[in-house]
Amino acid sequence: MSKSEFVKRRRQLMRAMGSGAIAVIPAAPEKVRNRDVHYSYRQDSDFLYLSGFKEPEAVIVLVPERDRGEYILFCRESDPQQEIWHGRRAGQAGAVEAYEADDSFPVTDLDDILPGLLENKTKVFYTMGRYPEFDKHMMGWVNRVRENSRSGVKAPVEFVSLEFLLHEMRLFKTQYEQRLMRKAAKISAKAHKRVMRLCEPGKTEFQVEAELLYEFHSHGGEPAYPSIVGGGANACILHYTDNADKLQDGELLLIDAGTEYDGYASDITRTIPVNGRFSPLQKEVYEAVLEAQSAAIKKAIPGNHWNDPHDAAVKSLTKSLIGFGLLKGSRGKLIKDGAFRRFYMHRTGHWLGLDVHDVGDYKVDTEWRLLEPGMTLTIEPGLYISPARGVPKSFHNMGIRIEDDVLITRAGNEVLSKDAPKTVKEIEACMAR
Repeated sequence: MSKSEFVKRRRQLMRAMGSGAIAVIPAAPEKVRNRDVHYSYRQDSDFLYLSGFKEPEAVIVLVPERDRGEYILFCRESDPQQEIWHGRRAGQAGAVEAYEADDSFPVTDLDDILPGLLENKTKVFYTMGRYPEFDKHMMGWVNRVRENSRSGVKAPVEFVSLEFLLHEMRLFKTQYEQRLMRKAAKISAKAHKRVMRLCEPGKTEFQVEAELLYEFHSHGGEPAYPSIVGGGANACILHYTDNADKLQDGELLLIDAGTEYDGYASDITRTIPVNGRFSPLQKEVYEAVLEAQSAAIKKAIPGNHWNDPHDAAVKSLTKSLIGFGLLKGSRGKLIKDGAFRRFYMHRTGHWLGLDVHDVGDYKVDTEWRLLEPGMTLTIEPGLYISPARGVPKSFHNMGIRIEDDVLITRAGNEVLSKDAPKTVKEIEACMAR
């Protein structure tokens, strides 16, 4: 990530904070997997957005108009012995030289230094509740400042959620962020093409997942979320992650998998025939979902509101469900009554960025917010037809979702994940190789 990108972000945030304010952003804590083994560390997205710093045990403090530097990074000290066991640390020198902090202190000195930085500040920008243990420390530091009020020191009188400013910034992707998201989507598309070429009856879901992981890591990425690899009935489980069953001839395989590249996520779903060829009915239902996705993508343009793509998908899917005989009645009434939710029970998309389900409000003052250039979202309609009364057996266990990553542009939109085969013809051709 370009250092200038982080500088711009911090400056923009501090301008919005105004004078007399201070922001405190802790790094994500490490999490124990079992006994003395930790999960692979992933930095807090807000922390990463402002600094690019990926080490645990760190705190960013932003103090607009501070004479000795507005950006302070508390982090671990360099320690040759610890670095032999656990890897290199930036230390205070690295925090300044590599991450362009104006000032850096050992994180162990936080208790001594932060109360002084809080003195005579009117507002503290901080995300309360994300890390409860740090919340306790934060309140303790503020109370220590309050205890010195008789000496003329003023304590902050207002806590402001940092998310109010920062998450609105994160919602609009810069040109640099857009390039990273294109890269993430391209890696993910390669992974989906790889499994299309290698998929066949008798393989297991976890073998398919292994091929996805190979492609992610081969290009410098990592999974953005636990991959969903569901064959047959498992495709009707929206967040299926067991990935343990054998793939059967004649069934469909739903793969929801995306890579994270330099912190930015992609999120792609494709549904393919295990044996390489859609049956006539599978093709018909698949193309109904594809038609709904196309209608939704057309609505993902500047000036339309967030819910327009969802409404378009629901209208299209409901029409198809009537045509299949799975729903009966007028389309308008079925939509009003929510009858489609029996087969399509989730929303059509979500914001995408540093988090897979990225930050940003979906409504402003109770109204769906308008789509604007720089916003990135997923478009992911689906149909999930489990065995039930009134559902013909030929439809049973047919789970289909098609998901793409879409960037809103001035001219309309850009499908970042367009390299992943999507039409019946494209999928079957890829699987025939």
